[in-house]
Amino acid sequence: MVPESVRRMLDDDLASRSLGMTLVDAGTGFAVVRMTVTDTMVNGHDIAHGGYVFLLADTAFACACNSHGPVTVAAGADVTFVATARRGDVLEARAEERVVYGRSGLCDVTVRRDDDVIAEFRGRSRTLRS
Repeated sequence: MVPESVRRMLDDDLASRSLGMTLVDAGTGFAVVRMTVTDTMVNGHDIAHGGYVFLLADTAFACACNSHGPVTVAAGADVTFVATARRGDVLEARAEERVVYGRSGLCDVTVRRDDDVIAEFRGRSRTLRS
């Protein structure tokens, strides 16, 4: 069952919704988000712009981190692009928290097209004080 905190966050996330992202699954400390690469997401090399791949991973990361309830934001993130994605590709980002310590955490996200890894993302989170 998708945590209410994740539903509320995504309901207010116009950026992710406007790119056609959909939440496939979420629970405590994990999330799966899907997006299709559209014509407007392709760069001058006719491949998906890395910023859109990063945004997909970041959205899955946000869903996983916010599954506990308190507002949690990114403190930083790194991405490694492994393969290119193209117009029409359906990308799926799977986020999984690795550790939460105090108000901080680490979360890994793998972006795939079918069985092909497109990118690996590691996010560092911070829960805001109320």
